[in-house]
Amino acid sequence: MYNGIVEKCRGPSGQPDGFFYGGMPMKNPFAGLFRARDKPQDSVSAAPVFYFGTSGSGKSVTVQSAIQLSTVYACVRVISETVASLPLGVYETRTEGNEKAQDHPLYRLLHDEPNNEMTSFVFREVMLAHLLLYGNSYSQIIRSGKNQVVGLYPLLPDHMDVDRDSKGNLQYTYTTSDGKTVSIKSRDVLHIPGLGFDGVMGYSPIALEKNAIGLGIASEEYGSKFFSNGARPSGILTHPNTVKNPKALRDSWNSAYGGSSNSNRVAILEEGMKFEPIAIPNNEAQFLETRKFQVDEICRIFRVPPHLVGNLEHATFSNIEHQSIDFAVHTIRPWLVRIEQAMNRALFTDQEKGRFFVQFNIDGLMRGDYKSRMEGYAIARQNGWMSANDIRALENQNPIPAADGGDAYLVNGNMISITTAMKQQTEDTGQETANERRRKT
Repeated sequence: MYNGIVEKCRGPSGQPDGFFYGGMPMKNPFAGLFRARDKPQDSVSAAPVFYFGTSGSGKSVTVQSAIQLSTVYACVRVISETVASLPLGVYETRTEGNEKAQDHPLYRLLHDEPNNEMTSFVFREVMLAHLLLYGNSYSQIIRSGKNQVVGLYPLLPDHMDVDRDSKGNLQYTYTTSDGKTVSIKSRDVLHIPGLGFDGVMGYSPIALEKNAIGLGIASEEYGSKFFSNGARPSGILTHPNTVKNPKALRDSWNSAYGGSSNSNRVAILEEGMKFEPIAIPNNEAQFLETRKFQVDEICRIFRVPPHLVGNLEHATFSNIEHQSIDFAVHTIRPWLVRIEQAMNRALFTDQEKGRFFVQFNIDGLMRGDYKSRMEGYAIARQNGWMSANDIRALENQNPIPAADGGDAYLVNGNMISITTAMKQQTEDTGQETANERRRKT
């Protein structure tokens, strides 16, 4: 994919070790001291517990099968779209405060378009989808001759292999769509790991919670097959005599009365045959309760409030706003911090670090309803730490001219500082003393 940019070579084994991220043991002189990082491996390929495969329900759980489950798709979509829709900019630290560094080359890449193929929204949406499904996000960093970042291209996580070279440095090997391997230096990869145990690789939530997701897949498949059979349970055909060709009899019965298209047809039984249903009733199997529970279970995995995926059973008019704010604080913000710190580490030079930084703007997510915002603005206005123009800027309104008092800070007359109060008391005491002297004279 990027053979013209990165030198093409093969890993130590000649071929990638597996379909997913599994690494190889490398000769590291510090292996005895740092065993947790001498062999970074993704959970889905190397760890004996965390891997894609058959769940306890008997269903195979992979990224492709999990994303077809409506709740998983909804959770991944709501998180990725929320993060992708937030403004992302580059800021410069100055003595008078932080300001947008719109002249920095990274500002246009992160705010508008990271490459010539996608917008910033699409890039971040893909990044979050990789993190939520695979546990890792990889992007190739394209630099100019002046060491400036000029492009960011997302890479498929299941095509990336992470190893260490002979010096213990991380080495990324990417397998292109045509089967070629491309070696990429760690400085040229924006690697954002999810939750992991070694600080290098993240674990896939799909692999970790395959049993919960597998149960959801099984219940959904059961419901589909049940209704495809016309919402009729299976059963047994009994015959008083010996059936010479049971397969032909079964096929004839299924073709005539099986499937939703043949529902409510009148069955004609000949030669003393009887039909006896044997399936467990749905109320005993608690089919609907199981499906509802799995929705909540998958929402717990991704920390998404159920009302955001269409489950309004526990949502009320009074708590739905607080659930949305809780979603922004406890779900979205950790992802934002993870992305910001990874970008600050990988995209800025050593000279720029500490001066420039990447930051999301989450003010829009934290805003309450109109009444709550106005009450908060009134308190800030009356206590003198927000001006009219400060409030209007948060509400995306044009400022009031300074001559009309738009930048003025007001203080409630009933509230004064302690210093002012003591000064006023001293003056009052002196005035009383002077008045007493005059009366005595």
